[in-house]
Amino acid sequence: MIKKIILSAIALLMITIIGLLIWAATYPELAKMETPAGLPRGQSQYLTMRDGVKIAVEVWLPADLAANQQVPALINATRYSRKINASDMNLINRLAVRLGFVPADFARYIELNPEAAWVNEAGYAVVLVDARGSAASFGSRPIEWSPDEVADYGEIIEWISTQPWSNGSVGAWGTSYAGNTADLMASIGHPAFKATAPRFSDFDPLLGVGMPGGLRADGFLDLWSDYNASVDSEAQHAKVVDTDAGGKLLEQAIAEHNNPNIAQTMRAIEFKDDEFGQSGLTFEDISPYSMRQDFEQANVPMQVWVSWLDAATTDGALSRYLTFNTPQHVIIGAWSHGGGPSVDPFLPESIETEGIAGQMALIEVFEPQMAQVLEFFDCYLKEEASCQDTESSITYYTLNSGQWHTTTFWPPEGFAPQRWYFAQDNTLSTEAPTEDAAADEYAVDFTATTGKTNRWFTQFGASVDYTANRADADNKLLTYTSPPMPADTEITGSPVITLYVASTTEDGAFHVYLEDVAPDGRVTYITEGILRANQHLVSDAEPPYVELGPYHSFNRADSAPLVPGEVTEIALKLYATSVLIKQGHSLRVALAGADADTFARYPDTGSPVWTVQRNNVYPSRIDLPVKVH
Repeated sequence: MIKKIILSAIALLMITIIGLLIWAATYPELAKMETPAGLPRGQSQYLTMRDGVKIAVEVWLPADLAANQQVPALINATRYSRKINASDMNLINRLAVRLGFVPADFARYIELNPEAAWVNEAGYAVVLVDARGSAASFGSRPIEWSPDEVADYGEIIEWISTQPWSNGSVGAWGTSYAGNTADLMASIGHPAFKATAPRFSDFDPLLGVGMPGGLRADGFLDLWSDYNASVDSEAQHAKVVDTDAGGKLLEQAIAEHNNPNIAQTMRAIEFKDDEFGQSGLTFEDISPYSMRQDFEQANVPMQVWVSWLDAATTDGALSRYLTFNTPQHVIIGAWSHGGGPSVDPFLPESIETEGIAGQMALIEVFEPQMAQVLEFFDCYLKEEASCQDTESSITYYTLNSGQWHTTTFWPPEGFAPQRWYFAQDNTLSTEAPTEDAAADEYAVDFTATTGKTNRWFTQFGASVDYTANRADADNKLLTYTSPPMPADTEITGSPVITLYVASTTEDGAFHVYLEDVAPDGRVTYITEGILRANQHLVSDAEPPYVELGPYHSFNRADSAPLVPGEVTEIALKLYATSVLIKQGHSLRVALAGADADTFARYPDTGSPVWTVQRNNVYPSRIDLPVKVH
């Protein structure tokens, strides 16, 4: 009897489990749902390029696409695998949704991430692309954003424009790498390409991210290189196309990914005009700034999103704005790389980020940003829309104020340069020095760091966090602090510092931090400037784009070592910012010779000692663009 009861219980349990699995398995897969037009929502395939290389492309059509209806398309092209845009609706995911572990309104983001889902639900065909030489695409990558890669996007735009569901209007959007590809597509000049929204992209990838100020950003480059190598070589990171159910084509594609190791190759680069590996190309060759004529001829409207605290994306966006005669709307906020909650170090936005609830909270913060992106595209790509206001403009946020502003030129009106001199007792003064030989000595501390939640590490996805009190960090630096501000003072623009320094070594690194010092002594990071010592010469040549401060070419021919013991002028810009310094707070300039967690060591051996001049012959100083409130 007991045996029968046990067997019955086991049978009932098995039936329950089978029923549960069947119930889970029947949860619908969006990609396989059919539109009213008779086409599946999602489908992927290989497109063969002009040189025979096969590129993996995935198309998501609007769920309500009617028969004979034609819609605009937005491309998102990445070298990180289109799999990051979606996950498989496998049995575990289906079961999680059925049991309520994943909310029903969140379930659609399993197959298509929020960005792509919002684009699709707004009536656009979403076209996801694995860049040449990455993930499921064939070919190799001698350098990022190669001319062959950009040419692929031109062919993909042409293919899209000829599809029966296409209305002939194509745009692109994306963040980070996909932001760079969205940017570069505007240089192609295809008549179907009508608008683009690059988010947190790099106008000058080498000086903006990889080697800012001529200093190799090893902290970011090592992480980025390792991740890219895994995406390029491991099938688990890629998503097969529909016709490759067994994954054989994916194996063949990965076998072709004979890509250089980025970090190792970057260690051989010292100057801007050095070739990247065996590519036959420099970073200038693949940077948007070198394609000005193509961009201006195409004249594609751009909505450019950047952050004061994301590497040098803002400086790149401002230089483009001041250089290219094309329609541009630049939006500058206080975000980590990619957007999301505000990381204003004075007024950070705190939200729950753990689990599904945290993901939903992040989505709620991010959705208004994408709503602006879609409003921009509606204006240019949808047949019923027309754009009346195409005047270029900059909308920017001011740190420590919570306020947004809009201007059509840069710098904005109302700001004037205010000069602060280095003075005795580690102070800043608006009075020029009168001493003949005053100076301060500083032995470079190579343990100094801004940590791993800074503007450079965020490029690999980390959240920026400058909320920590930098008072202790400043004990390792040479600092100069102003008297308390007599009134609220806004700084908006690019501070420029001029140092007169005698060093004991031929090479080195100059890190300059602008900080806020509260009445209670709390020190808050605002922005920074960086320059390698052997690139200290200010060039009088025509720069490739409008510079926001002294122009250093960073080319090999313009490099020059310091003469040990000889006073040298070091002039450099700090990365652009907009910040409100409250009444009673002070400004601080902090000098360092290293950022241990972020940049390579310069020089790689030795211990530089600086003598920083602050006298009437060599008046070290900082010039700030200010407006007194």
